[in-house]
Amino acid sequence: MRLRNFIFTISLTFSLICGYTEFVTGATSKAKEVSIQQNVKTDFDKAVELIMKYEGLHKNHGNLVGYGHKIVKGDPYKPNQNLSKAQAEKLLRKDLAKLCEKYRSFGKDSLLLSALAYNCGIGMVAKSSVYKKLSAGDRNIKANYLSYSKANGKTLSQLKQRRIEEYETLFIQD
Repeated sequence: MRLRNFIFTISLTFSLICGYTEFVTGATSKAKEVSIQQNVKTDFDKAVELIMKYEGLHKNHGNLVGYGHKIVKGDPYKPNQNLSKAQAEKLLRKDLAKLCEKYRSFGKDSLLLSALAYNCGIGMVAKSSVYKKLSAGDRNIKANYLSYSKANGKTLSQLKQRRIEEYETLFIQD
């Protein structure tokens, strides 16, 4: 019992000294730095979260599985197949990474184009005013990007909100 109390007292004293040293000097421990770094989300993580939020997890949804993955020939998935959240997120990350690779030449705009392509398709993006302006070196694309919020000629409020969030989250200022 005495040994346990002694160890507790030493541990508490050490913790107080370290805390005081940290307070006085502004020093942080390596463990705290690592903990803080683990809580920092990358832009890629933010894009994944946005897509998951707006796509939703597709259940029994024909040729779409997970968070909007369109089944193509050679995929291991079957129409109306349901994926777990973990499987769906892994597939989304894989798909988004492929799109980022495709648009890599656009540098800091590659993730924004990838998010748009994930929702609209690479064919639509290739014809888009956003793609054309970025290809020409013109990064004044906000109005163009936000204009991709229509279906059948009508603006959809949820799609408009998605574009706003994507742009505000993923567009990197000069």
